[in-house]
Amino acid sequence: MTQAANADRRRFFRQLLDTASAQAPQRAPWRRVPEVGAGDGDVLWSGWAGDGEVFVVGDEGMILRYTGAADDSGRQWERMAVPGNLPLHSLWGPRADALIAVGWMGCVLHFDGREWHQRRGGVVDENGRFAACAENTPLFAIDGNADGQAWAVGDDGMILHFDGSDWAQETSPTRINLRAVACAPNGTVYAAGGEGTVLKRDLDGRWVSLKCPLGSGFQAMLLLGDDELLLAGGRYFVDQGGFRGELVRYREGQFQALTFSTPMPRLRAVKAYKDGVLIVGDQGHLYYLKELRLERLESNSIHDLMDVVALPTGEALAVGDFGTIMTAAADFTAALAPPPDAPAPSPWAAMASPTDRQLWGVHEAADGTCYACGEAGTVLVLEEGRWQALPAPSELAVHCVWDSGQGLFAAGQQGRIYRYDGSRWQLHFDLHLDLTILAMWGSAPDSIFAVGDEGLILHFDGLGWKRMPSGTQSALYGLWGWDSCHLLAVGDFGLVLRYNGQEWAEFNVGTENFLYGVWGPALDDIYTVGLSGTLAHFDGSRWQLQPTRLRDDLLSVSGTAPGRAYAVGTRGCLLRLEGDQWITESGVTDRGLRAVCATRDGRVYAVGDRGIILRQRG
Repeated sequence: MTQAANADRRRFFRQLLDTASAQAPQRAPWRRVPEVGAGDGDVLWSGWAGDGEVFVVGDEGMILRYTGAADDSGRQWERMAVPGNLPLHSLWGPRADALIAVGWMGCVLHFDGREWHQRRGGVVDENGRFAACAENTPLFAIDGNADGQAWAVGDDGMILHFDGSDWAQETSPTRINLRAVACAPNGTVYAAGGEGTVLKRDLDGRWVSLKCPLGSGFQAMLLLGDDELLLAGGRYFVDQGGFRGELVRYREGQFQALTFSTPMPRLRAVKAYKDGVLIVGDQGHLYYLKELRLERLESNSIHDLMDVVALPTGEALAVGDFGTIMTAAADFTAALAPPPDAPAPSPWAAMASPTDRQLWGVHEAADGTCYACGEAGTVLVLEEGRWQALPAPSELAVHCVWDSGQGLFAAGQQGRIYRYDGSRWQLHFDLHLDLTILAMWGSAPDSIFAVGDEGLILHFDGLGWKRMPSGTQSALYGLWGWDSCHLLAVGDFGLVLRYNGQEWAEFNVGTENFLYGVWGPALDDIYTVGLSGTLAHFDGSRWQLQPTRLRDDLLSVSGTAPGRAYAVGTRGCLLRLEGDQWITESGVTDRGLRAVCATRDGRVYAVGDRGIILRQRG
């Protein structure tokens, strides 16, 4: 590359806009990004940005990748090798090494950080032609959630669901072509398409049609809230001799057409942008919408714009026809990375919860199945990445569950224990006392322990439940065991009881604060947590209190290995152990967290008030 060309590129990427323009999106001119390896005949349909990279997809299987590193010819955009040459219409992914592209003939491509692999679509018959089958239905949009699930939509009402490992077709209430899909944080999914079609997927996985009185051909949608949408598209008006763009707002169950004095062409995409909404459409039209005020932006283009790609700094790219990639960012390269003072993204994400009841416990079975439990008989099971409610054993609160391998046990108020055989609950034990069972732990189907109010300790030997002498009238809140001869129970006023296979005896910790949870990866590496941030560690010879400087109560602790543990508590308090240091993870939630479970596959679940369920990816 010549020195002059280098200077031109630097001037484009690093030119500074005046302060007023930078703060006023409607004043910043948009310009094409140079050195894009796409030709005038190429249509770019969609893109993704993050981790300092940009991916853009388009016709003929084109995938362009920007890494900021110039090749031998000076180009900073590389064309990636992909299986096949089917047009790609939409791109989504949680990170740069887990992207999914969908497109023509039902094509679904997955990127693993190194290569693209075809997962679906493009089925060819014996004559070498594309087969007339459902799998070849063209796909036009994809979106996913924090759990790694995704939905893709397309022609003939096609809806596909990716559960994190496999794709499956879901039952659609329409045969109208779908062109947009969006996942809400609360687990709801929306889809939209022609003839005013808007669909909603409830938490039970059922798609229903929303009654939209407008006949718009929706091309895109933006979530403004869990149950509020901005829909964009257009339709052909005979009296106006062509397509006209339309914006429709869905709020509180009602659809409302937004009207503006300026006529718009067909609209293709809407994305959040600088405290407002960026809208792109045919003939190079760019608009900025804020508080129902619509302003056209200076695009310097006449080519159709197909999508908006949000950049980490709040800037954006617009991609479209004739290989167009445009931005208003003063420094395109810098716009790909978050500013230095930006907080690191939290590894925790809220999962869709089928309940708003308080959740008291979370448990992983030996086969990896996870359960949660709570108020009013709530028992949940995690299946294919989604939490689903099991039938309630009773109307009483369930404080703990334990899967023995030969049935799921649930216990809680009034000293009752229920067993679930896979289809229904049966009362398994009744203490006939108004005592609450607060924790369970078992080493085998014929060796399960339970603890609770007034020093209650129960043991199941495979034949029946029997009460064990505890030597205390204090409540026991937490229970953990290494095997059936080594258990710890913690409770009121710093009480710790140790079981040696024959009897329970006190095990002094050195605090009078209530203790609520206990866990350890080994008999000489045990943690207990409690009131006002109490956290103590046992090293095999003695307990040592560890300063946390917390005012919040710690209610549960769990881990997977030495130096890898988590503790949760009131007001969203969340601690992570790395090595020998406990680190506070702030800003995740303000809801109280009542229990935490670190699973064997490296994932961590925390549950608590108002049905909240958090997940941290391993």
